[in-house]
Parts: sequence; C-alpha cells; structure tokens
Amino acid sequence: MEGKTKQTAKWLSKSEKPIIIAGPCSAETETQVISAAEEIALNNQVNIFRAGIWKPRTRPDSFEGVGIAGLPWLQRVRNETRLAVTTEVAKAAHVEACLRHGVDILWLGARTTVNPFAVQEIADSLRGVDIPVMIKNPINPDLALWIGAMERLQKVGIKEIAVIHRGFSSLSEKYYRNKPAWQLPLEFKRLFPHIPMINDPSHICGRRDLLSKVAQKAMDLDFDGLMIESHCDPDQAWSDAAQQVTPQALQVLLDELVHRSVQEDSDRIQNDLDKLRKEINVIDDELINLISDRMRIARNIGLYKKDKNVTILQPKRWNEILQRCLDKADTADLSKAFVKELIDIIHDESISQQSQIFSENKK
Repeated sequence: MEGKTKQTAKWLSKSEKPIIIAGPCSAETETQVISAAEEIALNNQVNIFRAGIWKPRTRPDSFEGVGIAGLPWLQRVRNETRLAVTTEVAKAAHVEACLRHGVDILWLGARTTVNPFAVQEIADSLRGVDIPVMIKNPINPDLALWIGAMERLQKVGIKEIAVIHRGFSSLSEKYYRNKPAWQLPLEFKRLFPHIPMINDPSHICGRRDLLSKVAQKAMDLDFDGLMIESHCDPDQAWSDAAQQVTPQALQVLLDELVHRSVQEDSDRIQNDLDKLRKEINVIDDELINLISDRMRIARNIGLYKKDKNVTILQPKRWNEILQRCLDKADTADLSKAFVKELIDIIHDESISQQSQIFSENKK
C-alpha cells in the first residue's frame, strides 16, 4: 500500500492497569459520537474511546455502520478529548482508511478472527506499520484460531497486541448473550502472560444489568482491562441497545469495581496461601487417583460387556449416574451445571476406554 506511515498511539503497558475502553457500539451521527466522547472523557478511568464504523451484522437489512464517513468524527474525538480512539477493521480497505484518518488503535472482531484469510489480509495491509492491534476471540471456542490471529500480526511486525475476551457463541447458553467460557481466556493468559487481556462484558452479557458482575469477575481473574459499550441514550441506539449503558452508569460501574492485588509480598499472606495450596495439592492427588480407579473399573466393565456381547453405551445406567450426581450437587455446594460438565467428561473418557477394549483383539 502506498502512503503507509508510522502511527503513534496512546497505549498502555500492562503495568498501568486497568485499560478501560468505552464508547458506543456504533458511530451513528457526528453529534452522537462527540456527545458520547465528551461525557466519557469526564471519567478519568477511561483511556480509550471506541465506536464501530463498519458493523458486521447477521442479517443484511440491519444497520451495518456509517462507514468511512464516521472516521472524521473519531478524528474530532482524538483532537478534542484526551482519549485515544479505536475501531474495528475487517479488511484491508478498512485498515487503509483508518491509517489515513489517524485512528490510534485497531481491533479485529470475533467474526474476523474466525477467518484466517481475513486475518491474513489485514496483517498484510499492516506490514511496516507501527500501530497497536486488539484481537477479539473467535465466535466459536477455538483457542488455536485466537492464537493464530495473534501470530499472523506478529509475523508482519505488529509489536503492540492485546486480546479481547468477548465470549463465545453457544446454542445451549441461556443466561448470557455469549458464553464466557472463562477457561479459554485463562489458558491464553497462561500461555502468553505478556499479552494484555481485556474483557468485553457488553458482548458477553447482552444486557446491561449483568455487566458489573462480569466486569468484577474479570478484575478478580487479573484481566488487564475492560471494553464497555456506552451511549448517551442507550435505548435509542441503532445497534445492541440492550447491552449499552450511559456514561453516568459507566462511571458508577467503574467506581464500584474492587481492584485486587496480585502480589503476595507479605510473609503472612504467602504462608497462609502456601498452607491452603498444599491442601489443594493433596486433594488433587486424591482426585487423580480416584479417577484412575474409576477408569480401571470402567475397563473391567468393558471387558465384561465385550465377553457377553453387550453394547458399550447403556442409556438407562448413564441417566441413573447423571441424576444421582446432580442430586448431590446442592448438598455438596456445587452448581449442577459444573457437576454435569464434570460427569460428562468422565463418562466420555470411560466410553473411550471401553471402546478401545472392544477394538482390541476382535473376535
């Protein structure tokens, strides 16, 4: 691309947590963008202003953003407030337009991250450009796709990268708009502790009354920041109205967050935690041994079924096991959802081990 230039950006290192990104889901009008930015800028906790210029929508008749016409509005925000500005890009043409208009930070949306061809197109358009990029998790729970998007950007020289946890699409999810599946962002953090991890409660929740709960959990899990959608008149927003909050409500939400220390410098704290962790280690060892014993019995059952020419899966027995465990969930102070997921995993492994027995030395 001709005319590529170095971009300077107001960005934050991990030591300057939390990164707070706020603004409307979509840039609708210049007045709406500037009004939102002016009110959000009054909140000293917010570092970056967000607004969607191009909106990938499921249905063709939905509002798909104002397009390039909205970029000068972001320029005004950048010039008239202390805030850096960021928007979503989904193809090379978006990147080029953003660079021409001095957008500070770009982000890749969930529907882009899921497509390696689209990510590579964006990466190629950023070769030789110094600009921070944030990557939302793919819409499906695929850690490899998320990591792959980061690697494609790193390969073209993008040095400042953050990732955004916005939840995952799930047909079985009834409570949230997108299932949080916390284990996936936590695994990403474990593998890449130097990459800032930002939580997007707006897209996880899909409704404003749940935002504070998810935002607090992200802080408790040592996320590096939050991206929260904020609109001056949320109920009249042209997209995702239910999940947006006013700048005033955003202020309250941020003020009420409890920020916890990740340090364990105190000898007393360290000693107390060491004692509790040793207890966990003992219990974990017992769990592994118990599961090993269960699988040994499952294999013996598999041998018996094979000898008697009985099918591996016994639906009646499986329903009995599942119901019995779910009945114990309340008295064990465990959620039924967790118990079901745990027993499902154990049952799947039992079936797998019995299947292996059936495949060996076929009669």
